[in-house]
Amino acid sequence: MIRKATKEDAQSLLRIYSYYVENTAISFEYKTPSVDEFEMRISNTLEKYPYIVLEDNGLIRGYAYAGVFKGRAAYDHCCEVTIYLDCDSKGKGYGKALYEALEKALKKMGIINLYACIGDPEVEDEYLTKNSEHFHQHMGYTKVGEFHKCGYKFGRWYNMIWMEKILNIK
Repeated sequence: MIRKATKEDAQSLLRIYSYYVENTAISFEYKTPSVDEFEMRISNTLEKYPYIVLEDNGLIRGYAYAGVFKGRAAYDHCCEVTIYLDCDSKGKGYGKALYEALEKALKKMGIINLYACIGDPEVEDEYLTKNSEHFHQHMGYTKVGEFHKCGYKFGRWYNMIWMEKILNIK
């Protein structure tokens, strides 16, 4: 079941997210946010954009949301998208289901361009692989930019790429 996230989901979503903060370079955050901070992030996102969760057997297995691409009015037809899955829930189609639901909601809002900001290793390691890039390619995104050695985590440098998907052309 896919549904709108609420502030009350913060603890479950933070459990998912904390894995990526503490064990991977998928998130470039160093410290897991507090539950209060995560509640505020959810509430702030929901003021303008969709924030959705996927439940299976009563447990949240993943979440996705959209946010401001750039804070200027001319960019209002674009947004940045983000997705996180429970580390034990990969390969079950949850990511595809979440992104399809998110895209459907964004199309209804008149959003045209989707952008994903993705940590990208020069050489895959135990903290970061190219799985996110490959997932986004599978979902119809194309790589449109790369920043070199802009993220430093676990004593090593990582690149960051931007991927884009065009939903509708007006």
